[in-house]
Amino acid sequence: MTSFRDMHMPGDPLILANAWDLGSARMLVALGARAIGTTSAGYAFTRGLPDAGTVGRTEAIAHAKDIASHVAVPVSADLEDGYGPEPGDCGDTVNEAALAGLAGCCIEDVSPEGRAYDFAAAVARVEAAAAAARRAPHDFVFCARADGVLRGAYDLDEAIRRLRAFEEAGADVLYCPMPGEMADLERIVAAVSIPVNALVSGPWTRVTRDAFARTGIARISLGSSLARATHRVIHDAAASIFGDGDFTGLAGIASSEVDDLLTKGAG
Repeated sequence: MTSFRDMHMPGDPLILANAWDLGSARMLVALGARAIGTTSAGYAFTRGLPDAGTVGRTEAIAHAKDIASHVAVPVSADLEDGYGPEPGDCGDTVNEAALAGLAGCCIEDVSPEGRAYDFAAAVARVEAAAAAARRAPHDFVFCARADGVLRGAYDLDEAIRRLRAFEEAGADVLYCPMPGEMADLERIVAAVSIPVNALVSGPWTRVTRDAFARTGIARISLGSSLARATHRVIHDAAASIFGDGDFTGLAGIASSEVDDLLTKGAG
């Protein structure tokens, strides 16, 4: 069986399918997902909570562990900013994720309030997380995120500066969500020598896997996109039901087909 680390192949990217509950995880595995990622936003929605900082470390890791125990593919957790500003917070988060049996995780350099940690602090946080990943009882893939472009906290040049430093600090995978355009993604890949993750969201949903592969990307995350697509179905169907008495939006997949997929995707 190919390890989670070895699934990261530049030019032949892994699609990391982000699930938000056991059912979505099992369906994704049944439909071809080789690895599952959690989504902090998608899971928060299932709890009736907004995204960003509303679910704590213990709950987020327990949620990822629960998914991992019910599927037979690697599971990597979205662990936001490591649940605290200090390097030790990030180290503790990675340690707990590894002890939970997860295959990896990602931690970002922007706080839940949208403030980017300054450069030195961001690098120190990655160093602590990477050191914890190396101490894990099994191979653990740590992804360091530069989220400042996505959050409007800094520009692409600063993102690349950080990603290079994160590589030096020991990260296994690098990630700058939503860098703007394909040329920017190509710049990121060319600037570093370890696997790079790309996010499929918004305008990037129009980019094919083959096009991502040509940039040298090694992993493609769905993020919260699939979770939000399901919420779009709920929104549109309910708006028609309660606005016009129109129930045609309820023409969904057959229960028997869902049952078959859930069984097939079980670990």
